[in-house]
Amino acid sequence: MDYGSARNSPFRNLLKIFCLLPTVAYAQLLHPGDAKYEEQAVRGVRHRSVQLACGDVVAPMVVFWSFTKLGSLVPRAVAISNGIESKVEKASAALGQVSLRNGTLEVSDLQTAAQGRIMCQAMFEEDGEIKVGYFYIELVVLVPVAKPFLQLTDSTPVEGTVVTMTCAVKEGTPPIEYSWHRHTSREGAVAVAEAAGGLLNLTAANRTHMGWYACTAHNEVNSQTSDRMYLDVIYGPDEPVINVEPFAINQNGFSANEQEEVILTCLAPSNPPSHYIWFYNSSQIYSGQKYVIAKISRTQTGTYTCLAQNTLLNTRTQTTIILTVYYLPEGKPSCTPVPATNFRDIALQCSWPGGFPRAWLRWVRAGREADAAASYSNATRIQRGVDVRNGSSYTCLASHPALREDAICTTTVWVPVGNPTCSAMATKQNEFLMLSCDLAGGLPRVTLWWRDWRNRVLGGSKPSSNIYVMQSNSTLGGKEFTCIAAHPLQARATECRVRLDVPKLAAERTEVSLFEGGEVQLACALQGPHLGSEVFWFNNKHQVIRPDAARYRLQQGDAWFNLTIRDTEWMRDSGTYHCAAVNAVGNATVPIRLRVKKYPTPPNVTISKLMYTRQRTEVQLEWVTQGSGNLTGFVVQRQEAKKSSMGPSRSAARAWETVASDIEPDIRDHRVGGLDPAVVYAFRILAVNHRTTGHPSEGKTPADPPFNAYPAVIGAAGAGMVVAAVASLLAFQYIVRNRDNNPRLHDLLFGMAGPEAHEHISTPEDAETAAGVAETETGGELGGTSPPVGEASAECHPEPPASTQEVPPAPDLAAADPPINVTITVTATP
Repeated sequence: MDYGSARNSPFRNLLKIFCLLPTVAYAQLLHPGDAKYEEQAVRGVRHRSVQLACGDVVAPMVVFWSFTKLGSLVPRAVAISNGIESKVEKASAALGQVSLRNGTLEVSDLQTAAQGRIMCQAMFEEDGEIKVGYFYIELVVLVPVAKPFLQLTDSTPVEGTVVTMTCAVKEGTPPIEYSWHRHTSREGAVAVAEAAGGLLNLTAANRTHMGWYACTAHNEVNSQTSDRMYLDVIYGPDEPVINVEPFAINQNGFSANEQEEVILTCLAPSNPPSHYIWFYNSSQIYSGQKYVIAKISRTQTGTYTCLAQNTLLNTRTQTTIILTVYYLPEGKPSCTPVPATNFRDIALQCSWPGGFPRAWLRWVRAGREADAAASYSNATRIQRGVDVRNGSSYTCLASHPALREDAICTTTVWVPVGNPTCSAMATKQNEFLMLSCDLAGGLPRVTLWWRDWRNRVLGGSKPSSNIYVMQSNSTLGGKEFTCIAAHPLQARATECRVRLDVPKLAAERTEVSLFEGGEVQLACALQGPHLGSEVFWFNNKHQVIRPDAARYRLQQGDAWFNLTIRDTEWMRDSGTYHCAAVNAVGNATVPIRLRVKKYPTPPNVTISKLMYTRQRTEVQLEWVTQGSGNLTGFVVQRQEAKKSSMGPSRSAARAWETVASDIEPDIRDHRVGGLDPAVVYAFRILAVNHRTTGHPSEGKTPADPPFNAYPAVIGAAGAGMVVAAVASLLAFQYIVRNRDNNPRLHDLLFGMAGPEAHEHISTPEDAETAAGVAETETGGELGGTSPPVGEASAECHPEPPASTQEVPPAPDLAAADPPINVTITVTATP
């Protein structure tokens, strides 16, 4: 606002008054030397408030404030106060929000236009005198620094190129100073030394310049920091570095143990990050920074190449390493003591072949290294047998890169107690002989070899067990063979002998007898060494008895042999049996005589009774024995012949058939059933003593049973009475039910009814009453037989109405039919 319009304001008169202040005070002229003058400079900040004091006047009587802007000589009124009230020029709003309090001018929200000279003219009383003061204030308005902003020539430069950053602010009171900072996750905030004021010039940007950049501008009022801007330097990839875990190096590169997890990590610094490709022996196997082999094997030994690519720059680098896989030999190290120097020394052999690299082996005893030099895969130490005590222990240590600690193999040198065991046996069919010698145990194992009766060595030497096979020959019978056992810890060799003998047989009994039908056992046994002899049994017909024979049972043990003959017979089984043994060098036979005896003949039998039953389907037999003798039972036999059409003569006789064979010896009768009445049979009986059958009795034909009429007569009489009773009952019932059709027959049996009986009966109860009366009147005439008949008639057939015709009286049945006595005589013939 232009303060030129002040002359039109209400302050026009006040300005006139203040123009007279230097000379007039209360109508008095003031001396110029009594006026007070002061000058000072005040700094204010834009948009803030500033207080301007009118010198050191405490309570001025009149105060007048004016403003002269820079480059102008004309003051402009701002505010005035007479001690009672204050007025502020409206045009002073260009300076800010102006207020006047007790002579002090306060400007809030200070504006840049307020910069200039402000003068305060005051009239005040001092020491009882009126004085005037002139106070000049040079007001400087300071502008705060605005938030700076960055400008970058290239935010993603390639490493080695020039990059320029500029930091600028829109406003701020100079002088303005600039500071630069770079922030990274690794280093934090770092001051940038290359900056010069608001300009940062990187002549050759590199990866160390990467980060977030910020610029801070500050003056005497304030400081402001710009937003961060990221400088992304493109570079790489550098030459890759391969890290192997677990870390193990050798002269060729890296090493790993078989079955371990191996992690190959490739690092090639690059921006943007490198893309990694793995090659094994020039063949691509994986894409990624970390290549993991879960369980590496020996076949994965070779060269591994890491290729790093920068896809933005299309650049690549690579590096190659050699990875060697170490693996242990198969199994575990083995320690074996073996005889040496013709069984006088012991050679301790430690072996663990294979693996990569080969295992390092060495013998130790009692924690000390052995005198013999160690070696790879195999280590041998020679000990004199006389210097080694029985039960001494030796240890072999095996070292290998794949082992965390040495593998241990321990062996104990000892000799078994006792002598070797010898035996001889023949193969099947006695084609070959096999000599066996055994002495188990010992380290080193005992060495065995055979010598014959001429002291010649047979075959070679073998440890623990030596079997020598030779052709069978009968000339070897009685010859002796020796097995010799040698061990380094024994001063003298031990031995055992075996003799090849022809088999020897012995029989438990050379003669055996029994009754036929029994079971007998023949036994023989081999005596002494029998060289695997085979034993056979021959029957009484010089035939070999096979194990599957029906009547024979063969049993055998280690040296005994039994033959059991079942169900013996006199003619078939009696004779000489042979037990024969055969081996590779000879044979032997022992005879056994068997006598099968017959049982004595039983006594003769005579049939005492033989008779048919009435139906001729059964026969009752009775018999008696004659003479002395043992009995075990009886046999009943029959013979049948068909009847001819002309009469009782029989046709040709048939063979005898046994019908009963299990009759106890104390039984003398038997009933035979199941006979055909049309067939004529003959029967005979034989006595039995075990398997011996006596002479049969004379064959007889059964007799017919005698006639007996008494049962027939009694049966006929009973049947006739039953038939008569049934017929009478049926006739009686017929007459009663058909009274109207046959009245005369009815009256003949029951008699005429009296006039008193002609009573009307209308109900069944009336019929019963009438029947009761009739029973009373006629009871004596019929002898007690007719009332039941009359009662039945009354119930079934009611009488008709009375007739005028006279009915003749009923005849007397008792008088007309007197009872008849019948006597039947039955004679029974035995």
